[in-house]
Amino acid sequence: MDRLSTLLTHFGVNAGTFHSGTFCGTSAFDGSQSCGHLHLLQAGEVSLKLADERALDITEPTLIFFPRPYRHRLSATQASATQLVCASLNFDGGSGNALAAALPDYMVLKLDEIPALASTLEWLFKEAFDGTCGREAVMDRLFELLVILLLRHMLSSRNQQPGMMAGLADSRLARPLNLMHEAPGKAWSVAELSVAANMSRASFAEHFRRVVGQTPVDYLVSWRISLAQKRLREGKPIALIAEEVGYESPSALARAFRRKTGVSPREWRG
Repeated sequence: MDRLSTLLTHFGVNAGTFHSGTFCGTSAFDGSQSCGHLHLLQAGEVSLKLADERALDITEPTLIFFPRPYRHRLSATQASATQLVCASLNFDGGSGNALAAALPDYMVLKLDEIPALASTLEWLFKEAFDGTCGREAVMDRLFELLVILLLRHMLSSRNQQPGMMAGLADSRLARPLNLMHEAPGKAWSVAELSVAANMSRASFAEHFRRVVGQTPVDYLVSWRISLAQKRLREGKPIALIAEEVGYESPSALARAFRRKTGVSPREWRG
């Protein structure tokens, strides 16, 4: 069972490399941008200050991942001999989409802790520092691949906060979640989903709520509204969106949309 492909079909990521090479001085990201960021420390040292004012002195090759806009600051001195590669990240559907929203505010991982990314990182650093033609286009694609591999790494981890990724990492919940992701227009019942999980209805409902942080019904509504928001951004008519995500009419979708977001689809689209 592929737990990521459907998610990435709806909410793929696009990267834009904006720095590669020696880094000296300070770069501040105020969180007002509509994108996330991925920074790779290849060599040297860098100081990272987070929005909560926590400061990290990073002295080993490290991946710093912000899936959504998040205030932070990087700084390094000339003596640090810092080599840094950075990209902005935009998830399809905006930073509030279901996949981006399911990720932690940030991740700071030493590169030797994520061996599954080693060959891609080696290729990306080679492109960054060799200066060959077409390097930025290649680096953009490699950054996007890194995000996918990082998501895989997260699914293999048992240390997760309640949410979608924790559910997909759970052997019993992965299949029912995948079914909802693949067929959001179906009126899934808790009974049907519990069969997919090979659990009793009551046990499934309780386990789902504890791991994902929502009831199965609430999760399905959240998933549908997230898809509807993406389609609205794309300019798709609300009547077609309603049919796609399982509502019998545009007004039924609008009511669910308002309950979830506090505004109508028209107001949300602006």
